[in-house]
Amino acid sequence: MDSGFRTPLGKVRGLGSAKEGVSHWWMQRVTAVALVPLVLLFVSFLIMLANEPYGTVTAFMGKPFVAAVSLLLIVALFWHLKLGLQVVIEDYVHHEWTKIVSLLAMTFAIIIIGLSCALAVLFMAIAGG
Repeated sequence: MDSGFRTPLGKVRGLGSAKEGVSHWWMQRVTAVALVPLVLLFVSFLIMLANEPYGTVTAFMGKPFVAAVSLLLIVALFWHLKLGLQVVIEDYVHHEWTKIVSLLAMTFAIIIIGLSCALAVLFMAIAGG
């Protein structure tokens, strides 16, 4: 059908929201709020351990509360990072195939780096525990 004969409403019908924007927005806000106390706790851990030897740090990381806070920080941080980068890529990459490849590469990189960080915390917790 020739688009010259379509009404303005007919041209935009089907191009509306995918109904995912609100949940994405909320998750970005929830992770941002969760990051505030987690970062403050983690920074306090770093300040306490600033001049301590490796053995003291691993023993401290072996405490369940410290390991849990560290893992929660990693999950919230990388989830928040993924959501933010996804918005940037979707808004500023205009070629569809480039957008898809960028989103896949970004997601893959965040998963690999996030898992590496989580494994480092777990290994330190096991070594210190």
